[in-house]
Amino acid sequence: MILIALSAVILPLILLGILNMPATKGMSISATIVLLEGYFFWKMPSKVLLASILQSVHKALPILWILFGALMMLNILQHTGAIDRINSGFHQISADMRLQLILVAFLFGGLIEGVSGFGTPAMVTAPLMIALGYSPMAAVTLSLVADSTPASFGAVGTPLTVGLSNVSDKSDFLNNIGQRITQLDLFSGTFMPLLLVFMLIFLFGKNDEKKSKDFLALVPWTLFIGLVYSLFALIVSFLISYEFVAILAPFFTIIVAIISIKINFLLPKKILQKPWTTSTKEIKSDHSMSLLTAWSPYIVVILLLLATRTIMPLKNFLTQNINLSWNNILGFKQINSDWEFLYSPGTLLTIAAIIGLLLQVKSLKSFLPTAKKVAFSMKSTAIALIVTLIMVQIFTNSELNQSNIPSMPMYIAQVISKYLSSVWIVIAPFLGQLGSFVTGSTTVSTLTFGQIQADIATKAGVGTDLVLAAQLIGAAAGNMICVHNIVSVSSVVGLTGQEGNILRKTAVPALIYGLVVGIVGFIFTLVI
Repeated sequence: MILIALSAVILPLILLGILNMPATKGMSISATIVLLEGYFFWKMPSKVLLASILQSVHKALPILWILFGALMMLNILQHTGAIDRINSGFHQISADMRLQLILVAFLFGGLIEGVSGFGTPAMVTAPLMIALGYSPMAAVTLSLVADSTPASFGAVGTPLTVGLSNVSDKSDFLNNIGQRITQLDLFSGTFMPLLLVFMLIFLFGKNDEKKSKDFLALVPWTLFIGLVYSLFALIVSFLISYEFVAILAPFFTIIVAIISIKINFLLPKKILQKPWTTSTKEIKSDHSMSLLTAWSPYIVVILLLLATRTIMPLKNFLTQNINLSWNNILGFKQINSDWEFLYSPGTLLTIAAIIGLLLQVKSLKSFLPTAKKVAFSMKSTAIALIVTLIMVQIFTNSELNQSNIPSMPMYIAQVISKYLSSVWIVIAPFLGQLGSFVTGSTTVSTLTFGQIQADIATKAGVGTDLVLAAQLIGAAAGNMICVHNIVSVSSVVGLTGQEGNILRKTAVPALIYGLVVGIVGFIFTLVI
């Protein structure tokens, strides 16, 4: 039975990661097999399976809407020429693409994660990186890996507020978990900028003998930026609240990073430009558009996201009006799908794209043609996303069965914990990763496994706060390998069909991150 329960994990790894099938084919096969297993082995009623399929189609809509907004933003910035001005602005800060990687993917992406979450950051940062000269594969891979450390606190703390709601909803408890996360990440998340630069140079750099030199020259600066980020996160979690960690930590670190670049602090004299692309496109030097105007759509997105997540009357209005959620699907109270249309990042991205057109070219003439082109380009992504979610929802809804056995994810957790409870702190982050790999969400992974993580921690005599912190960090790292995140981001940059190749590149850093968190957590159990 354990192999059947694990099939939702094993099949995508084999079909996408080893056989290199495109997601449309590989995930269709995975979804079909999991559906049959759910019916014949887990004894899920046909009505539950149908409700899960309907839930999957509905859940795909808000994700596709976010993707639509991200693609609209990209296409409009290209149409107005703003993307070239943004590119030029980054080169004014530094032409070194190692530094641009940290500024865009890790820090700007972290800020987007803090106010939005739900797969949005990589969809926004990957196109920006391509405009800066990165290959599409490098942009997607590095954007996904970067969207990990901040994701524990993404969308104004949603992984804790919602993810741990089955364990406790007390603010003191949640703040304690948040503080523990930042303590662990002081030793693990600090190395994320270093890991990103390492991947950039050794995975996507030219095959020459200077790779080690190019990497080692930037080690001091990357460690400095990683430590600054981790310290800001620690301070915010202790002095303010876990809800603002992923907003304030990247914001203040961006300021420190730019200042350090301007004064050449810990930086090598030699800069590294375009070592991984054969593109000959030169950076345009036309500065007729101001940087503020070029960046205005992104500024509007951040302000809208921040306002709608922190101003409660506005948040209540947006969540209660034009609510397209579908609850109690086919009469099952556990089977629901949320889509608060006005509150969705997709709506805010689209509004920001419209404002960008008005500010940059003072015309909306190109909006509808661009929207049609974007919608048409999303067809294969929609198919891949829906079949992926069908597999996910059958997996998570498998508790509704006639065999009187736990759901597939709970069955996996129980079997693993039976044999590994003595070293559970090392295993905890990987269970979090497993949840995100399948469900595609730090929040849903924690909702699924939070209570069993807490129960195992109690039985093993390990601090519950430590184990839950490891769960959340692991779930955040699962964003690197989450199939529907990979499907969505690859679609934005035109890499549909390359999902298996991307998964192979992000799997190793995800496992390394989980192992480091587990080891640090184990050391914590010895000293506290």
